[in-house]
Amino acid sequence: MANPHLRFSPARPYPTPRRSLLPLSAMSSPSDTKSDDLPGSSLEIVGARRSLLSRFASLQCPYKAFPVLGWNRHAETIFAAFYRSLPVVKLRRECLRTKDDGAVALDWVSGDETELPFGSPVLILLPGLTGGSGDTYVRHMLLRARKKGWRVVVFNSRGCADSPVTTPQFYSASFTDDLCEVVSHVSTLYPKSKLYAVGWSLGANILVRYLGQESHNCVLSGAVSLCNPFNLPIADEDFHKGFNNVYDRALARGLCKIFKKHALLFEGIGGEYNIPMVANARSVRDFDEGLTRVTFGFNSADDYYYNSSSSLSIKDVSVPLLCIQAENDPIAPSRGIPREDIKENPNCLLIVTPEGGHLGWVAGDEAPFGCPWTDPVVMEFLEHLHNQGDEKTSTANYLSDELNENNRPSDSSVIVHIQQ
Repeated sequence: MANPHLRFSPARPYPTPRRSLLPLSAMSSPSDTKSDDLPGSSLEIVGARRSLLSRFASLQCPYKAFPVLGWNRHAETIFAAFYRSLPVVKLRRECLRTKDDGAVALDWVSGDETELPFGSPVLILLPGLTGGSGDTYVRHMLLRARKKGWRVVVFNSRGCADSPVTTPQFYSASFTDDLCEVVSHVSTLYPKSKLYAVGWSLGANILVRYLGQESHNCVLSGAVSLCNPFNLPIADEDFHKGFNNVYDRALARGLCKIFKKHALLFEGIGGEYNIPMVANARSVRDFDEGLTRVTFGFNSADDYYYNSSSSLSIKDVSVPLLCIQAENDPIAPSRGIPREDIKENPNCLLIVTPEGGHLGWVAGDEAPFGCPWTDPVVMEFLEHLHNQGDEKTSTANYLSDELNENNRPSDSSVIVHIQQ
């Protein structure tokens, strides 16, 4: 929990949310109760949602966790991490040099550059802490989107999935510069395509912060946040309770492994860095206190967590955003979800499942070894946004053509320009 004696920077004031970009048919009264449009549903739904969700085939059946696994959040989380199938996908890597001389790795589906139409929608995937294109949940989402004709790229943060590290800096929950550059790069490569993004866990936190930061200039046409920790002080507090220590140590080992590969970049760095603590971190907090918070200019780990929480950004989101959380998530606590801010922002929609663990959701037609229950819902949401956008574009083009046709002079017309 945050130290009560520390002083945090006050959150910046939020502007009035922009009007909703969700379809008008979905703009029913916000609700934080179980959906009346999904009979028998055990889902908690918050935000403008009724007409939209009732159209999704994936939500016509009640959420039902896979037998045995669903009874315990840790069992579901661990099973998904170790036993979920890993789809085989051939990837093509592109290393993108950033403005500060850093580098990130973008993994594209090999062959898509020639097999897909140039204007196909593009989906950017942001894995969780230490995650990358080799993770099962990323591969399943990638494969599903690709089968729908979408171009997909995985954004591997610095050091993740063997992404190169060229400067003494990794990434953080608050650092959105790399995502800004990735989105700009992808939009330059495919200027006729609409861009969307999906983020998991820490990747979801970064994505939502980006959406809030780019509120009035966002290039993305829609996004999905999954297992977002949202309120990092609350997540950090729970991280040190009971069985959660297992996850904490496992993630710390992953961070240490990445650091040790690039330790020479930090040789003699000085300042407030605590390199011995980082190299031998027993918890994520140790790593963040010794390295992350120093790199990104925070006074302490508590300061870093408070000011990097994506719950602060929800009010600024101005593109359609679907958030899916699990009520029993051990790493992204339900009590940290900014329900009121989501309810007040007409661009945001929240679904909370009764079970699911963290990155688990072992439920649905492909359980227990197939894709998470969330994948069909995510894809239906994205396709709905994209198809709606296409309809608007077609209508606008039609009206523009009609207007031009009506204003176009006939062949027998005589146009006289009088200069005053």
